[in-house]
Amino acid sequence: MNKKLIDRMQILSISLIWMLFIGIAVWILNLIKESLRLHDSPDASLGISLVAIPVFFTLASVLTYVFIGLRKGRKKDMES
Repeated sequence: MNKKLIDRMQILSISLIWMLFIGIAVWILNLIKESLRLHDSPDASLGISLVAIPVFFTLASVLTYVFIGLRKGRKKDMES
């Protein structure tokens, strides 16, 4: 495959994982806000947010770290 196409697909995948993470975080925060507005107990929303937000943040960070590490290794191979 073409290297530029692979680079673009990798950047797209990193962008999509961060968009997914941000979307999930906004959705969960909206659930908490709505439960407070409706005078409902936000226990379930808080429980989900305490688990889901760190998990997705960790996954997105690991994928970004791996992506940056692979790109640095590729640049060193091309220079030598």
